[in-house]
Amino acid sequence: MQEMNTATPWKQLLLHALEANSHLKHSLFFQLASVGANGKPANRTVVFRGFQDETDKIQINTDCRTRKIEDLKHCPFAEQREKSWFASSFKSRLQYLGPDPGIPSITEELPKDFSLDPSAGPVDAFCLLVLDPDQVDYLNLKTNTRLTYRCHRNLNGEKCWTPERINP
Repeated sequence: MQEMNTATPWKQLLLHALEANSHLKHSLFFQLASVGANGKPANRTVVFRGFQDETDKIQINTDCRTRKIEDLKHCPFAEQREKSWFASSFKSRLQYLGPDPGIPSITEELPKDFSLDPSAGPVDAFCLLVLDPDQVDYLNLKTNTRLTYRCHRNLNGEKCWTPERINP
């Protein structure tokens, strides 16, 4: 059975799940998959940072020196970088001053403390990714329910989501 809906029904499901599991630190982690320049799939864990303003666009903060940025270069530049920078904790901001991610550590010692002015804007390594989904797959193992939401534009150019119940 298919229904047309102009609202974002999957967003409410996600927000409800995040609220129900807010006591679990890892509830904000999810996997971002892409295809690398070598044509091979890549998968990494990222942190859900919320939605961009009043949209259904998903925000992720990342270091621009990571491989995922190379994999995603064809995506347009994200807006609201400074707002996301200041919404991050000070400890999270310090990560962007450390050694380049993804390369072997020269030493087993933890990186030394870095100096960062709490009122200073984003450092060069800070990148904001904004993902604009056109399909969302929802799976609830407790109820054995799986829904696929597909996006299309109506005659006015507005996003509409069509859910389809599929076998889990």
